[in-house]
Amino acid sequence: MTYQKRQPLKILLAVDGSEHAQAATSMLCDLPLPPGSLITTLSVIAPRRPYQRPALKAVLEQTHQTLQDTNLTVETELLQGHPASKIVEFAERQKPDLIVLGAKGLRATLGILLGGIAQQVVEHANQPVLVVRAPYTSLRRILLVTDGSADSQRAVEYLARFSPSSRISVQVNHVLPPPPMNEMLAKSGFLNMYTAGPSLPGDIAETIDYQEQEEERVGKELLVQTVRALEAANVQATRALLRGDAATEILAYAKEHESDLIIAGSRGLGQVKGWLLGSVSRKLVHYAGCSVLIVKGGPDT
Repeated sequence: MTYQKRQPLKILLAVDGSEHAQAATSMLCDLPLPPGSLITTLSVIAPRRPYQRPALKAVLEQTHQTLQDTNLTVETELLQGHPASKIVEFAERQKPDLIVLGAKGLRATLGILLGGIAQQVVEHANQPVLVVRAPYTSLRRILLVTDGSADSQRAVEYLARFSPSSRISVQVNHVLPPPPMNEMLAKSGFLNMYTAGPSLPGDIAETIDYQEQEEERVGKELLVQTVRALEAANVQATRALLRGDAATEILAYAKEHESDLIIAGSRGLGQVKGWLLGSVSRKLVHYAGCSVLIVKGGPDT
């Protein structure tokens, strides 16, 4: 696998002055971006709210000052219209390598983990989207999710482009399907109603056991290949094989290991062609307690 991980990136950062937008700016400062990368900070004046202009201009100026300390090229844009639509339209014209925005804006409802603007951008943008949640302190642990699909492979390649430093630990997850049916039924006691013991007939049990072993073999090999690919790009990573509902297991793992960022492809194996976002990636964006990067399409290499 060949990486051009240090090629400059074009980043679109959407800001509105909210704590989540401020967290997005802070995380962007911590990302190991290649030298020469361009950051465009964008604010959008909502319809019938011209009074927002002075405040948003101040936000853009403050964000520009913050990002200048990164020694990257920084530009600013102030547009008018519906924020989500303008962000997606601007991205379609400029073709950034990454869109960065806060999980919730100034008008987000308390208790809702994902605001309407972030949700629409993640759903409809054709570029990778990083949704950042406040509070943000530092980027120490990255959790990379892989399932062998084309989109998860792009996520691996995308992480390699950033080339995280040794101070950032990278963990790779692969989630196997839920336990075989005989184990589930045995635990529930349902089997005892129809069989003499807590197991299926021999031939069926052997088939299920073989299936489980084969799933584990393929899953372990996928993890080994993924870690090797990252090592080829000078990214050190550990791996963990899980089993169960994919989103549930990933979210639990991220919480237990205090992940600061989850990286996943937009669609996994078996997703309907034409869908920009799969069910697992959608759940990660909605329910993760940390920031989430959804990789769509392939980076320009």
